[in-house]
Amino acid sequence: MAQPRQSRPRFSFIFNLIARSAFHSMEGEQQKPVLTGSGELGVSFIGHSTFLIQLGGKNLIVDPVFANWLVVLHRLRKPGVAIKDLPAIDAVLLTHAHMDHLNLPSLRRIIRHTRNLSGKAPAVIVPSNVAELVKDLGFSSVTQLAWWESTQLGSIDITLTPARHWGARKMTDTHRGFGGYVLRSGPHSLYHSGDTAYFDGFREIGQRLKPQVALLPIGAYSPDSFRSVHASPEDALMIFSDLGAQTMIPMHYGTFCLSAEPMDEPLPRLLSAAESEGIADHVLALHEGETRIFRQPKVAPRDEKTLTAPETA
Repeated sequence: MAQPRQSRPRFSFIFNLIARSAFHSMEGEQQKPVLTGSGELGVSFIGHSTFLIQLGGKNLIVDPVFANWLVVLHRLRKPGVAIKDLPAIDAVLLTHAHMDHLNLPSLRRIIRHTRNLSGKAPAVIVPSNVAELVKDLGFSSVTQLAWWESTQLGSIDITLTPARHWGARKMTDTHRGFGGYVLRSGPHSLYHSGDTAYFDGFREIGQRLKPQVALLPIGAYSPDSFRSVHASPEDALMIFSDLGAQTMIPMHYGTFCLSAEPMDEPLPRLLSAAESEGIADHVLALHEGETRIFRQPKVAPRDEKTLTAPETA
């Protein structure tokens, strides 16, 4: 799939984003993650798109960003878990090279923390053409995947899935890959979409990999042109419907001011739309630092809802 075209944001728009966050102190509390037992799936929301995933006896962290600043953008909510309170990390998964997903200082701190706890560094898994950005940080191994390629971590099968986004870290390195991940081990399966707009590939992801828990983005959708690469709350519900998953956990909202919608709009808008669609019981909004443990997954599929595919700019 070709990457969506990106237009350069106007200076006034960028200045407004900076001004909206620069003088706000960070809110939120930090707590230690709850550790899972054998055969359980643990999902800890740390903030933005960062999650600690406990699965198959391994600890994975996806898109770890613990920085207080992204260049000129100030973080508005604290990471829900401090790095010092993380367990030793077996693998880091990066969905793409954008600075709110691939943060070099955070990666160095996680490597150092894990070495101090376990005596060895974690592995890292990245999309195509992203390995060069992380290969010298000190990871024990670097695995690069293209869409639909898989790798194994103990009993966990990890597959990189398509997305509708873009992967450039700068405006010029548009060759870099991007995507989401489906993790499967024993009876459990989880999907982290990374950043994405709605597109017709989610039904195929659901049919091929059948994730039961879906971590889906709901912020950075305004102005409407942003929906060519990001999902609105309503778009996220359509993604969830196409996947056929049991549980949706929202992400990519409330932490960094990346777009024009009010910071407190995405989650209430999602919950209202889910209530209207009759699927509110399947949406699980976690507070930063909160851990949800999934034991034996449900066998019966959830009731299917027919939703109208959203338009994109």
